[in-house]
Amino acid sequence: MEEVNASLATYGYIALFLYSFGGGYVGIVAAGILSYLGEMNIVISIIVATTANFLGDTMLFYMGRYNKPMLNPYLIKHRRKFALSHILIKRFGDAIIVFQKYIYGVKTLVPIAIGITKYPFGRFTIINALASILWGIAVGLSSYYAGSVLVPYVEYIGAHYYYLLLFLAAIGGSVWLYFHLATRKKR
Repeated sequence: MEEVNASLATYGYIALFLYSFGGGYVGIVAAGILSYLGEMNIVISIIVATTANFLGDTMLFYMGRYNKPMLNPYLIKHRRKFALSHILIKRFGDAIIVFQKYIYGVKTLVPIAIGITKYPFGRFTIINALASILWGIAVGLSSYYAGSVLVPYVEYIGAHYYYLLLFLAAIGGSVWLYFHLATRKKR
């Protein structure tokens, strides 16, 4: 157990930073649960995840703004999701920067789509910073305070990992089906 504690103290925050940089929130949920167990610090976890999330979305904005030719193969492959991102931007305006942090499947595309438009960088930075702080606090503290409920499930899933695989496949399939139906051509 001492080795696990030393590994978490050494590499846990680095892994959380890298995972949150990519926009994922499973990392902050895991850090919240580990903070509940006393293995990590919730304040440091929230700060690390918030900073990484902010920097990741800012990088995606810059990629959309200045590297569109490099992104074209990716954008062509996901043009329907990209079109959905543009529709969400037009429909919800600035609020989409906040909401995209919680929507799986478009959270990577929205900052790129905003970067391609003439949206001001300063405005994006301010809203993205506030949204990242809100995201980090909401998800981090929720998982921390839900730790007493989630720990028995985590222990059960550790012993029966195949249930987790089935659950993740069902969630992934549901998300794929939603975006497939939401972005298909109308006949």
